[in-house]
Amino acid sequence: MSNAEEDLEYNCPYCMTPISVRVDVTGGRRQAFTIDCENCCRPIEIEAIVESDGTVSIVAKREGEG
Repeated sequence: MSNAEEDLEYNCPYCMTPISVRVDVTGGRRQAFTIDCENCCRPIEIEAIVESDGTVSIVAKREGEG
């Protein structure tokens, strides 16, 4: 893993299985993408936020959830 990537963990919003996602911190301050849960195969919308100090946080929610 390079310094431009960071692994973050979250729980699937459907089945609560712990999942790891890799975020490219050079990809912009706000990133959004959809992945499938490795356990229940449902789509999860991920929003990654890269702060000016390089800290990355993510929000994982069910597809189509406000």
